[in-house]
Amino acid sequence: MARSTLERLVAFSLRSFSNFLLALLSVAQRCRGGGRVNNCRPLPPATEPLLLHSGVQLASRIRRRQVKCIEVIQAYINRIRAINPIVNAIVAERFENALAEAQQVDNWLAEGSEDEKTLEETVPFLGVPFTVKEAFSLEGLPNSSGLVNRKNVIATTDAVVVANLRKAGAIPLGVTNCSELCMWYESNNKLYGITRNPYSVDRIVGGSSGGEACIIAAAGSLMGVGSDIGGSIRMPAFFNGVFGHKPSAGLVPNNGQFPNAEHQRIDFLCTGPICRYAEDLIPMLKVMAGPNISKIKVDEKVSISKMKFYSMEHDGGSPFLSRVDKELTDVQRKVVDFLEIQYGVQVQHVQIHKMKYAFQIWSAMMSFEHNAEKGHGDKEQQSFSELMGNNGKKVIPIWELLKWLLGCSTHTFPAIGLGVVESWAKVNRSGNVNLVNMCQNLRTELTNLLGADGVLLYPSHPKIAPKHHQPIFMPFNFAYTAVFNVVGLPVTQCPLGLSKDKLPLGIQLVANHYNDHLCLNVAQELEKAFGGWQNPGSL
Repeated sequence: MARSTLERLVAFSLRSFSNFLLALLSVAQRCRGGGRVNNCRPLPPATEPLLLHSGVQLASRIRRRQVKCIEVIQAYINRIRAINPIVNAIVAERFENALAEAQQVDNWLAEGSEDEKTLEETVPFLGVPFTVKEAFSLEGLPNSSGLVNRKNVIATTDAVVVANLRKAGAIPLGVTNCSELCMWYESNNKLYGITRNPYSVDRIVGGSSGGEACIIAAAGSLMGVGSDIGGSIRMPAFFNGVFGHKPSAGLVPNNGQFPNAEHQRIDFLCTGPICRYAEDLIPMLKVMAGPNISKIKVDEKVSISKMKFYSMEHDGGSPFLSRVDKELTDVQRKVVDFLEIQYGVQVQHVQIHKMKYAFQIWSAMMSFEHNAEKGHGDKEQQSFSELMGNNGKKVIPIWELLKWLLGCSTHTFPAIGLGVVESWAKVNRSGNVNLVNMCQNLRTELTNLLGADGVLLYPSHPKIAPKHHQPIFMPFNFAYTAVFNVVGLPVTQCPLGLSKDKLPLGIQLVANHYNDHLCLNVAQELEKAFGGWQNPGSL
């Protein structure tokens, strides 16, 4: 009882402090003339038919010479030019190179040297456009992760997953916005500015892969590369009404992104696909994972009627997190009804007590050092304050906060706040041991529950897309996604239609280690039942 009272007191204090800081944020923005959303005109609907095919379908049409690749790429370039001034998702483009590569595809196909089946096997995404989170290296384009100190850094090679997609025939159009150093759930930074939700430009797109999910939802890209250490694929996919998959830990290579994970965080960071259509998820995962795809039964036929399903509607009532919006609970219950009626399964409602401590568990696992076990010697992982400084120059968060209040800092308020929290957290490292043990117990509990054929239904986030800067009111809500990073489970975010305010709804589908194929196949069925992606410009 005493512990519960203490938790509530701490949570109340943190929320009060957050509200105070948000007030400072609003005042500072008004003083500097900021905070206004520019280009508030409605998003034009995607009407060009070439924009409305899945990657699988589009590649098939290109292979069969039913459409020219250059027409497809030009259609997407035209769409980006029409909508990017509104949403600010693409931060650097390679349109000229993309058109040249598209012409090469058309010339190659005109020669007719390869049959369609061979093309499908060797270049399954031939001519299909995609985009890349700016944190990943895409040769010739910026690779700053929104950090002003890295504004002149240009990638000289492709990240492994980008190279894999290009080998599969896909054509990159550009790189997309993210939060500063990929550690906040609103995509906003001092280098590129803020990205706006295509369903309502006064709403966030999530982070850190927010620009990626946004441009895909706005029909300016078909599929893309994201990364996820606390929900950075799934939250943006949720807020923008598209599909996003966090693979099993270690399945997809993380090489070629900044910042990359070190020490125990290597086990938590996942690279994965974001796409508009569910049928692209498995083909994308195959390409991105490369040889590692053999670790999962991705081609195994799934019989949903023989699977086990579990539903948990909230985390159990953590005082640190917001309550789940009623519309999200209602749509989750509709999913339960659909599964029970359509497939004759019995969905078991569960309450996993340790999920209440998701934020504390994730934070402890991110900061806990167990170098002796991992063979890292005495070297500590690079702190967030050191990453902010770049090139080994550590930033002093309190000093940056003072500079920010005066409008002189090159860092965003959330990044500075994280630096402050990190410095405080180091004072109580010994208190993390119990939470680390709790994480291990939670991993075991979930593994035993899900078994070889189980999927857990769990909210993607407690709130439907908030307005810009509101996440500072609710800084810990990312725990709904983050907890699955530290237990290493595969999770698919699946869109489930729109709210009464025409904002995306969604759900997380969680499976056991290396059972990615289960949640990916369930996502395809839910797309058929709930409509999947909704064209935001046509609402």
